[in-house]
Amino acid sequence: MSRAKKMAIKDLNFQNTGSWPQEYKLAFCGLVVLFVVGLAWWFFARDKTEQLEGLERQENELRAEFETKQGRAANLEPLKLQLAQMEQQLQQMLRQLPSKTEMPDLIVDISQTALATGLSTELFQPGAETPKEFYAEKPISLRMVGSYHQFGAFVSGVASLPRVVILTMHDISLKPRNAANGGGIRRDMPLELSGTVKTYRYLDEEEPSAAAAPSTQGGR
Repeated sequence: MSRAKKMAIKDLNFQNTGSWPQEYKLAFCGLVVLFVVGLAWWFFARDKTEQLEGLERQENELRAEFETKQGRAANLEPLKLQLAQMEQQLQQMLRQLPSKTEMPDLIVDISQTALATGLSTELFQPGAETPKEFYAEKPISLRMVGSYHQFGAFVSGVASLPRVVILTMHDISLKPRNAANGGGIRRDMPLELSGTVKTYRYLDEEEPSAAAAPSTQGGR
């Protein structure tokens, strides 16, 4: 039976398909349809499929980028608020420092505090100010002689001044007045404090800061 079918298929006349058996006509039509669909996919749909896959990948990338930027935008306002609060706190702290007009009186108060505690001030020489970004620093070269308790009272007196006074020490040495005596530092021994301290004040709004100074000079 199968052999007869094979012979029948071999004997099919492609010039007269109308005389074929019904099942052969259906099979042939199915093959033609598959062939046409295959050609159409190869020449038209294949490139579109690759393009669609590329667009899908681009969509995923854009979606991920959008979600990232959306998250940043959601956190932007709290960050701005936090930055404004920090700037306000910084301004409040700077305002606790002496102003430009208060600085001369502050220098006098520091010197008078040293005298009031019994220290012998051999050198107390304020130097030129150096502007920074938010403040200005003023160096003071000094040399004082006194006891251990007198220096303690001096530090306590400066800390109790009406304005916040910040003194930072640079190249400071504290040693016995008479080095020939030898031994360590004792409370009843006269001591000599020498070196440079720096005190600070805030910059007024009309004063140029160190960051603005180069651009101001460059524009001249």
